[in-house]
Amino acid sequence: QVQLVESGGGLVQPGGSLRLSCAASGFTLDYYAIGWFRQAPGKEREGVSCISSSDGSTYYADSVKGRFTISGDNAKNTVYLQMNSLKPEDTAVYYCAARGPYDSRCGSIYEYDYWGQGTQVTVSS
Repeated sequence: QVQLVESGGGLVQPGGSLRLSCAASGFTLDYYAIGWFRQAPGKEREGVSCISSSDGSTYYADSVKGRFTISGDNAKNTVYLQMNSLKPEDTAVYYCAARGPYDSRCGSIYEYDYWGQGTQVTVSS
């Protein structure tokens, strides 16, 4: 059974840090791109970051460049999103998603095959 499980969300003050994890089961991340997306109340889901297994390339939305870092641990079949210098506007439910195995490049939100259930991130003082 293919499954993605996010964890690591929570409440943090502005300027703080969190590390989100996306653990995969039922398939190996070696042949997939993993994207992180977020959805704030009343807003559309948007792409945050992605890491591609095809060439190791990474992508970041302009709003998080320099603050967020995506990385993968194939031995643990897990992808991480390190989030630093968090801002109130980063508050959202964060989802990870997998695309592959035939095309493991980062893509648009519509091109991902599997999704996790999401984890809440709240940045507030």
